[in-house]
Amino acid sequence: MTILASLREALKDSAKRRIRICNPWHLLATGFGIGLFPVMPGTMGSLAAIPCWLLLIQLSWPLYSLLITCSICIGIYVCYQTTRDIQVHDHSSIVWDEFVGMWITLTALPVNNLQWVIVGLIIFRVLDIWKPIPIRWLDHNVRGGIGIMIDDIFAGILSAGIIYLINYSWLM
Repeated sequence: MTILASLREALKDSAKRRIRICNPWHLLATGFGIGLFPVMPGTMGSLAAIPCWLLLIQLSWPLYSLLITCSICIGIYVCYQTTRDIQVHDHSSIVWDEFVGMWITLTALPVNNLQWVIVGLIIFRVLDIWKPIPIRWLDHNVRGGIGIMIDDIFAGILSAGIIYLINYSWLM
C-alpha cells in the first residue's frame, strides 16, 4: 500500500469516527446506520432500501412521487450536513443517496416481485459503481449535498429506463 493510499484510509477512518448516530442528520445520511457496515456500504444501503420500498409501494403514485421528491430534498441537506461534520465529501458511509436511487429504480418495475427487484438492484449498483459518462461527470463536478445525491438520482433514472426497455423488448 502506498503512503498516499495509507493516508487516504486514515482520513476515511477518522471521518467514520466523527459520525454520530445520535445526530439525526448522520442517522439519516447513513441509512439508519447501514452505511457504517464495514464491507460494501453502498450495496448494503441499496439492499436496505428494499424493505422501505415495500412500504412505499403501498402509497398512491402521487404520494409515492411526493415522498421521493421530499427524500431528495432532505437528502441534499442531510448529506451536506454530514459531509461538513465529518470533513470528507461523499464518504462511503453516506448511503441515503443509494436509498433514493433504488426507490427511483424500482418505480419502473413491471411487476413487484423478487426477480424484478434483483434485476433493479443489479442494474442500479452497476451504474452507481461504474458511473457511465453523465453520472461520472456529475459525480466529479457537482459538490455538496446536491453532488452526493445527483449521481445516484441519475443512476436511478437510467436504471429505471433500462428496466423499462428490458420489459418492453420482452413484450414485443
